[in-house]
This record gives sequence, C-alpha cells and structure tokens, in this order.
Amino acid sequence: MIEIKGLKKRFGEKEVLRGIDLTIPKGKTTVILGLSGGGKSTIIKHIVGLLKPDEGEIWIDGEEISHADVNQIRRIRKKVGFLFQSGALFDSMNVYENVAFPLREHTNMDEDEIRQRVIERLEMVALKPKEVLHLFPDELSGGMRKRVGLARTIALNPEIILYDEPTSGLDPITSDLISQMIRHLQDELGVTSVLISHDIKESFKTGDWFAMLYEGKIIEMGDADHFRSTNNPYIRQFLDGRSEGPIQFQK
Repeated sequence: MIEIKGLKKRFGEKEVLRGIDLTIPKGKTTVILGLSGGGKSTIIKHIVGLLKPDEGEIWIDGEEISHADVNQIRRIRKKVGFLFQSGALFDSMNVYENVAFPLREHTNMDEDEIRQRVIERLEMVALKPKEVLHLFPDELSGGMRKRVGLARTIALNPEIILYDEPTSGLDPITSDLISQMIRHLQDELGVTSVLISHDIKESFKTGDWFAMLYEGKIIEMGDADHFRSTNNPYIRQFLDGRSEGPIQFQK
C-alpha cells in the first residue's frame, strides 16, 4: 500500500532522515517506534504530503507522490486520514460540527446524510452521540478529544489512517481504551494504518508489523515476536526502558 525508498530530510544543519526504506503492507497496522524527536512524525508527514523529501520516493497505492502537483496531492489526501497528537479539533465548533466538517468540505452529502454519518462514526469510537454532539472541545477530557478526532478522521472512509502518538499524554486506562479502539477500527474497516509511538507496551496491543527508527534510519523490522526476541542491543534497551548509562547530577 505504501512504499518509502531512500527518504532523506534535513532541517537546517540537522539531517533527520538519512535514507529510510520501509514497506507498509495493505490492511495491516505498522508501528514506527523510536525516541521522541527522532523523526517519526517527519516520516508520516511525508506520507500525507505535508513535507517534500530532499531525496527519495514515496509510493502510495502504486502512485509516486513526492513530486506530485497540488491536484494529485488533494486526491491522495482523500484516501488518507490523519489523527494528530492533540486531536486537532476546532475550538469554535462543537463535536457535531467538528466531525461533520470534512463531509461538508469534500462531499455532496445533504445534512440528513451528514448527521447519520456523524452519529455512526461517534458510535464506532464508543461515544454516545446524544451526550456529546453539543459539547465543545474544552468540555471534553483528553481521551474524549482523541476519540472525537478519530471519528472525524474516519468520517470520509479513508483507505489509510496515520496516527501521531495516539496515546501520548493519556493515563494508562484511557491509553488502553484508545489502543483497543485502533485495533477495533482496523478489524472493522480493514484500513492500512501507520502508527508512530515511543510507548512500546501500547504499541504491541495494536500493531501487526513494527519498524525501529534510530539515528535517521530503520534498523530493524518484524512482528511483535521478532521484536521481543531480538538481540539488537539498542532495541533491547528501548524495550527495557533503560538509558545508556547513569546520569551525572550536579550537587
């Protein structure tokens, strides 16, 4: 579904991606693991066309997009849903208006059809429409904002969903709920999903395939069993949650 070949990206003097090669299988959830600030978000922003590579190619469903024009990018983006880390809801719109927004922008659905789709998508993320439709983002908990964002993400029936740290900043119980939600949507919708995370525990609940990003390159790929049993010292350190050595604190 998605193939990345030799992707390089530099911001000023810092080379963030140093030649990424990654194949993302159709109908599966691929998790890109790595440290915060290591370039994971940069990869998925290239997939959705928010960034252009310095070098390399990005193929989506057999179409190379890294040099696509505006119309091609718009067409590709209709296939892709992007759940931002914050949920990225419009503060001035209530839940109904937020989820309805992409339907009004990109379809010819009438208001009755839009309302029905909004209700269906809220129910798919385990929210009760009658209780939340009229609420504004500042009236929602962090977990609810993520779920409303997810409902909006799937409103247009995307073929691909990109998740940017979906459990970041949430308590363990809410994180587990979001992970279950991602797994449920994967099974129900059959979409191709790419999830970036540094939360290995939650990632193993959702992912089918894993890729480890380290110093701008993918250093290992495989399923959960492969990652749990690998002898790669960096991945072992990452899985065990250990730093490279003791921190020297000044007295």
